[in-house]
Amino acid sequence: MELTERDREILEFERSWWTVDVPKDQQIQEKFQLSTTRYHQILVELLDMPAAAIYDPLVIRRLQRQRDRRRQARLDAVSEERPSSTGSTGDEI
Repeated sequence: MELTERDREILEFERSWWTVDVPKDQQIQEKFQLSTTRYHQILVELLDMPAAAIYDPLVIRRLQRQRDRRRQARLDAVSEERPSSTGSTGDEI
């Protein structure tokens, strides 16, 4: 699938949004006329598009690593909340 002009603009924005002294969500609204939620939905789709990885491999890999770290942190948090599979309550002696 080919990247749209908006897709390329989003990737370029992700390359340098922090260099501007304006909150990211405000920049998203002003530049793309999108809600932050919709912007991130589009960005997540771009992370798995080969054309995006070809267009800007450094940005895509950085965002994929961030996504993978967040995903792993959520999984780790869930596994810490679950009781052990042995059925032990921890009160046994």
